[in-house]
Amino acid sequence: MTNPSFEDYSVYAGGRLAELATKELCDRKGLPMVFQLWIKDCPLLISSQSAAFGSIARKFTNRVNYGVFSIYTTKLNGQNMIPAFRLPDYTVTTFAGAGNFFVLDISVDPGDSE
Repeated sequence: MTNPSFEDYSVYAGGRLAELATKELCDRKGLPMVFQLWIKDCPLLISSQSAAFGSIARKFTNRVNYGVFSIYTTKLNGQNMIPAFRLPDYTVTTFAGAGNFFVLDISVDPGDSE
């Protein structure tokens, strides 16, 4: 029954962002054709970057620590990942307590994805 640390959240968020990126880029063929031809195992490539995604999440996250639990709010503002591909805006609110993370709310603004 511990309050997970910010580092724990970074690891968790990195894994979740890798899952999201896999769906957006690999499953939906969101990559431009030239990248699809060049990348042979898109899900493996994305999952290998979960630590980098965790660092990104940490940079865009605010934590409110209540001692026995925390509320994390991560706002990603549609960064351009590769030329001609912009991620939607995401805001994720996560409850952290008892050594676990529970997503309370996700809002997505697709903006002008290309």
